[in-house]
Order: sequence, then structure tokens, then C-alpha cells
Amino acid sequence: MIAKTDKGNTVVILPIQQYNIKTQNFITENHFQTINTDPTNIFQNQIRKTIKNSKTLNPQDSKWKYINLNPAVPSIKGLIKIHKPNQLIRPVLKGRNAPAYIYYQNY
Repeated sequence: MIAKTDKGNTVVILPIQQYNIKTQNFITENHFQTINTDPTNIFQNQIRKTIKNSKTLNPQDSKWKYINLNPAVPSIKGLIKIHKPNQLIRPVLKGRNAPAYIYYQNY
């Protein structure tokens, strides 16, 4: 696997199993909880109901701007820290497709 490093503009080549082990170790060492089901649809439905029922929060014609049409669970990738002993990782979360993500733009 070819992965980016945490500092500098370099890449590291390492076995995919080693990369997966580093990511799993980071998750378990920091006491993150894993779940078996994807709560994205439930959360997205709650957000849509809240926005739909809000009379003062948003004008009726602009409510669609605050709903993510294709929600997905945020993904994680790890940048390898080559300047640290044991080559730890720095997690980077991609949450652009998360249900609560709002992209602000001048309309």
C-alpha cells in the first residue's frame, strides 16, 4: 500500500495488513466504540423531520439547502508518522457526506 505521511510531501510503502493493524490499534487505544449497524438513515430522517417541522428556522423555499441528499458514514484514513518512533498514524476523517454536514455557499 502507498500511504501519505503526516509531515512533508512524502509517501510510505507498507503492507496493507500493517496499515490496517495501525488503524485498528489507534481505534482500540483511544477507546472508540464500534457499532454493528449503520445509524445514518435514522439520523438523516431525524434531521429531515426537524428541518421540515421548523417554521421559524428556515424559510419554506430554502429548506432543501440544508439536507444532505446522499448521506454516508464518515470514512477514516491514517497518515503515517515517520518522524515518531513506532510509526504511529494521524487519523483524518472525511465527513463531507455525513448527514449533519452543511456546505455553506452564497446562494
